Amino acid sequence: MSPVTGRIDSIPEIFPIFPLTGALLLPGGRLPLNIFEPRYLAMVDDALGNGRLIGMIQPDYTAPAHETGPALYRQGCLGRIVAFSETEDGRYLITLLGVVRFSIVEEAEMRRGYRRVHGDISDFRHDLAGGAPLPEPMTAKGVSRDRLLESLHRYFVATGVDANWDAIEEISDPALITTLCMACPFTAIEKQALLEAPTEAERAAALLALLEINGHGPHE
Repeated sequence: MSPVTGRIDSIPEIFPIFPLTGALLLPGGRLPLNIFEPRYLAMVDDALGNGRLIGMIQPDYTAPAHETGPALYRQGCLGRIVAFSETEDGRYLITLLGVVRFSIVEEAEMRRGYRRVHGDISDFRHDLAGGAPLPEPMTAKGVSRDRLLESLHRYFVATGVDANWDAIEEISDPALITTLCMACPFTAIEKQALLEAPTEAERAAALLALLEINGHGPHE
């Protein structure tokens, strides 16, 4: 699943970060980004020449800001640029493939206007191996595919989201969990909770809970 090998030493100790509220990247997920700010154009230029790795992380506006910008949540996800194009007006359209989650140890010196961190992936080595696969059908933590899809339907009705149900039916359980966590319009705090779920099974349970809460009522 990961374009970076499972070797821990393949991940740099210091890497650039892109703080973006509401943007969730998970291992194995794909996140399209429209890059237009000069500092982030510079970040992508540098990343393309140095392993193509960028850390996605959310700002934490409940904490005091730093000299370098808003405070950050402690955990994010490192992604590798797997698609790149440049528009006529100078924007970059890139896609990040999630590789491994990380915890911030401390911030490093800024470079060309963008922030960098010392990251620690030691608690997330299993991300590099693709994580522990979910049972087929999902049974861990009381999550079944039927229950998840039923709650998803109510959630989409409540939020006015149109869905391609034929495509959803064909997605494997792990891919479905990752896709829904990243794509559903949850709050920043809710998305952070999904990111920080220790295992895929716990993330599936957290996703189900959010769908039921935001879909107006628990599963009967």
